[in-house]
Amino acid sequence: MQVIEYFSCDRPEHWLCEIKKSDWSAGQFLYKLLSENKFKNAVGEHSKVLMLTNENELISFCTYAEKDDIQPTELTPWIGFVYTFPKYRGHHYAGYLFQEIEKIAKAENVQDIFISTNHTGLYEKYGCEFYQMMNDMDGEPSRIYKKHISSK
Repeated sequence: MQVIEYFSCDRPEHWLCEIKKSDWSAGQFLYKLLSENKFKNAVGEHSKVLMLTNENELISFCTYAEKDDIQPTELTPWIGFVYTFPKYRGHHYAGYLFQEIEKIAKAENVQDIFISTNHTGLYEKYGCEFYQMMNDMDGEPSRIYKKHISSK
């Protein structure tokens, strides 16, 4: 398995087709943003799409972005669009992506990363702590988690 980044990989068209296979509406929205070249306008110029792959197969993906669905806010950066394909669930594969995000965050001297979700009990497995409730762009309440990035 290998973590690659969409914008710097050598076969973005292949990985875009793999993202499109996601059975999740937010995954389809990510596909739309990428295919219409609107991703960076929506979430920030320096944002990344990380993908855990096994040869030609996409196992899991997520974003490391300046903005997410909680706007406006001063909180940044965000982990978003976290998805693992059904046949790979239950193995904590998203953890590989989160480890890569932590490396990027450390290199950028980021102290905290945020996640907006309606899930309870999922992100705690990866060292995230509930931070507060905030409304998303649709006005719906969302649980905000914070992951502190150790400087060690």
